Amino acid sequence: MLNIGEYHTLTIDRETEPGLFLTNEEGDEVLLPNKYIPETWEIGGELRVFVYLDHEERPVATTLEPLVKLDEFAFLKCVEVNEFGAFLDWGLEKHLFVPFKEQAYPMKQGGRYLIFCYLDEETNRLVASSKVHAFLDNSELTVEPFEEVDLIISNKSDLGYNVIINEIHLGLLYNDEIFQPINVGDHMKGFIKKTRPDGKIDVMLQRPGYRSIEPNAQRILDELAANHGHLNITDKSDPAMIQNVLEMSKKSFKRAAGNLYKQRKIEITEDGIYLKENQ
Repeated sequence: MLNIGEYHTLTIDRETEPGLFLTNEEGDEVLLPNKYIPETWEIGGELRVFVYLDHEERPVATTLEPLVKLDEFAFLKCVEVNEFGAFLDWGLEKHLFVPFKEQAYPMKQGGRYLIFCYLDEETNRLVASSKVHAFLDNSELTVEPFEEVDLIISNKSDLGYNVIINEIHLGLLYNDEIFQPINVGDHMKGFIKKTRPDGKIDVMLQRPGYRSIEPNAQRILDELAANHGHLNITDKSDPAMIQNVLEMSKKSFKRAAGNLYKQRKIEITEDGIYLKENQ
């Protein structure tokens, strides 16, 4: 079976006027139009292609790589809005459709939106939804505290940012634990801070607790090396200054600096911290 919205490695079966027909082991076939045929090919050879529906709702193959495939999240640009819904640029000729009912709020041409791509079972068409949280499930958690995870920044909330965890769960990143610029649609690594009995998940961009000492300590060493061995920062410095320079909280800085001092890697004076000459 040739699944819509997925990549397939298919065998070149025959050449026709509109293009090459490709087949799988079950004998299912799909057309690869002439404009997508690579420079070199041969009957019996294999091609990796993406299968979707063309403008006439027929399955078709392409060697182009879309920006999103079935059951994935992506941050895409809206290129058109009409009486039927919105259309997104996903890297293919036929734009990805977003019905009005699947828009978290009305999309506008030129705007960029975080979406989930799924198969509409009624029409067998790939469509997108910006109601991304509907495609997440926290009923059975697959993550544990301190675990490193993949995050997608979803949307701003009163407490911070909602985030998509491993493309499975919904989590929350609190405002007072963000020490670097972030934007909706950003992909980044993070860490599970806490899982709650009700299924809610708190995440951080730094390793929680004592586990954050080493990465933060290395960040201090890197900044010292980049600034001729001196930083005008102490445990009395303004928290905003520490966040701006080191992208960490004052508490994290004090913990990491104390660790480096104990290891005799830095000196702490009234005018800041210094990298020891033997480092």
